[in-house]
Amino acid sequence: MPPDITEFLRDTVARGGSDLHLSAWAPPCARVNGVLQALTEEALDVDTVRNLVLDTLTESQRATLEQELELDYALQVEGVGRFRGNVHVARGNVEAAFRFINQQIPEIEQLGHHDMVPALCGKRSGLILITGVTGSGKTTTLASMVKRISDTRSGIIITLEDPIEFLHTHSSCLIKQREVGGDTKSFPRALRQCLRQDPDVIVVSEMRDLDTIRIALTAAETGHLVLATLHTPDAPQTIDRLVDVFPADQQPQIIAQLASCLEAIICQRLLPRADGAGRVLASEIMIPGHGIRACIRDRKLEQLVGLMEIGSREGNRTIDHSLAKLLNGGYITRQEALFHCRERKPFEETPKPQKQKSIWT
Repeated sequence: MPPDITEFLRDTVARGGSDLHLSAWAPPCARVNGVLQALTEEALDVDTVRNLVLDTLTESQRATLEQELELDYALQVEGVGRFRGNVHVARGNVEAAFRFINQQIPEIEQLGHHDMVPALCGKRSGLILITGVTGSGKTTTLASMVKRISDTRSGIIITLEDPIEFLHTHSSCLIKQREVGGDTKSFPRALRQCLRQDPDVIVVSEMRDLDTIRIALTAAETGHLVLATLHTPDAPQTIDRLVDVFPADQQPQIIAQLASCLEAIICQRLLPRADGAGRVLASEIMIPGHGIRACIRDRKLEQLVGLMEIGSREGNRTIDHSLAKLLNGGYITRQEALFHCRERKPFEETPKPQKQKSIWT
């Protein structure tokens, strides 16, 4: 009997996995708490992987894959759940990765964020960025913030996604979810049109290119709240990434816009728990005050970390502060803290574990 992708997806979810990977000449693998686990002992051949993947695609999606050689899409499997699929070609073979999307959107507090993050949902304008590497929970944080905003105020929320992952329902806000490829041709085009659709909040699932960043900054400057994600590891590199996308002659204007409209950068990482029971959130939060805005304006980004360290009253938290709280609470190992920290010296001495409590107290 040929393998069934539904069973592989079901097994992944049953194990508590975040992703299913299908590769030629390897067994199907699930990523569970950051570690790959083989679902079967038998490796899948090229034709089997190709057939498993193509069975999940519509005719138009197959045509796009044939033309572009890669494809992002959403997959709803009855009785199992919703997945974000990415099909790609490796050494001439069709392969795929499927990310499980738990449709129960958690409250922000359940994710382990500092109190400053739910407070940011009360902002009426400006740019809030959620950053981190792939698999660090950016989309979940974004969805939780959208849910909080929708539950606590009246307005129009427009999301631009590729593909749509979490499905939101209307609450106090109307939520219009638009998928790139299905509902609009591109992020820049959708953003331009979005400004004519009376939005209060604009959500961009990923700021990928110059045009998207430029329009998002303009929207944040003109009275909209813009939430977006980026693949950057910390606050200074996020600023660098946003500015360096632009040609040198345009950078001064972008820096001025960013210094004016940026409301927060939330950089997050998911780390293995010391007890092996899942993962825990570590985060860096930058809330621009006068000093930080001046540093961005002058592009003195090397001073940002120091200003964040002394700006805790405004809600700033460095990644090292977060790691220290997790380490002292016994949530992570010293080796994990050393791997992720910015300054190693404070973590090189063995800390005295404390009884587990709130990681932010």
